[in-house]
Amino acid sequence: MDFNPCMKHKVVRKMVREFAETEIAPIVYDIDREARFPWEVIEKMRPLGFFGLQIPKAYGGTGTDSISYAIVIEELSRVSAAIGLCVTVHNSVGAYPIARFGSGKQKEYFLPSLASGERIAAFCLTEANAGSDAGGVETHAVRDGNHYIINGTKIFVTNGGVCGTTLVFAVNDGESPKKRTAVFIVEKDMPGFSVGEIEDLCGMRANPVSSLFFEDCRVPADTHLLGHPGDGIRIGLAALDTGRIGIAAQALGIAQAAFDASLVYAKERQQFGRPIASFQTIQNYLADMSTEIDAGRLLLYRACAAKDAGLSFGAEAAKAKLFCSRLAKNVTDLAVQIHGGYGYSKEYDVERYFRDAKVTEIYEGTSEVQRMVISRAVLARPL
Repeated sequence: MDFNPCMKHKVVRKMVREFAETEIAPIVYDIDREARFPWEVIEKMRPLGFFGLQIPKAYGGTGTDSISYAIVIEELSRVSAAIGLCVTVHNSVGAYPIARFGSGKQKEYFLPSLASGERIAAFCLTEANAGSDAGGVETHAVRDGNHYIINGTKIFVTNGGVCGTTLVFAVNDGESPKKRTAVFIVEKDMPGFSVGEIEDLCGMRANPVSSLFFEDCRVPADTHLLGHPGDGIRIGLAALDTGRIGIAAQALGIAQAAFDASLVYAKERQQFGRPIASFQTIQNYLADMSTEIDAGRLLLYRACAAKDAGLSFGAEAAKAKLFCSRLAKNVTDLAVQIHGGYGYSKEYDVERYFRDAKVTEIYEGTSEVQRMVISRAVLARPL
């Protein structure tokens, strides 16, 4: 049973679910098998405002509340986790930092094209030697008059193959330690910016994850430096807090899809002359799956409510991401088990759900990093 706090959220869920089942479901098997980004679906999503969920209305976005945002990502991911991933990364760690930390001119210049989906955003933090260690970034930027010159390589960039605007974390050579890390807004047509080969990944195959290369990439200092030198870590942590809400919603959508498929299958599949849903073991599996999904949804909505109330929500987002990614792995594993041999076949959707679920424990901060965030918040509480 879906838990929707108010009628508005029920309407959002109904609208997105109908779109996903009508426009995405018919092609989801093919785009996963072919590792193809579905531009035809992206075109249909643009007028619906899916790319402006984290952008204020003044700049062409929808300025939606966080629970509505989570519902959109969950419902898209329930049908295609790869498309849900594109939308959440674009919104949460691509557009949101510009909306929050950008100057007035930067917002006016960058946000309308992001809100419309004309440009898809990416977030470039991970490197060969810097993943969970955000402070270990080796990409560097050197001030040259009114520009910065960026050199470095980013890896495993979600939306990397299709991004038009990307946030790049780099260290400023020659600056004091407090000003070393900065965020630059780099556009795809800037000289020195290039896209690597699309990664051949286990799951999320319809999302073009790639490396991005910056070779003497010249970026105007006055318009393309986000915030100030030294703001990099602060901007990155704020973006990741919001991003974890999106990934928790994505994981929840995958789990919900796996549960829904398992429930139907258990009622229809006959063994020993009766539906397998009549066996206690299968009933126990379904009960555990349903309980975990409901618990994850409530953790997610609590993080959303804290964000919208203007409260600190980093630990709440980390808890939601940790729990929902773990439940996605657990629920999809049980879904395959319930389906038996069919669950291991690519002809059944649960095989794809199983592959897609694992990476939710890795990106936007691994589960180990989430536990670090949570434990710090717990230990900081007064006795």
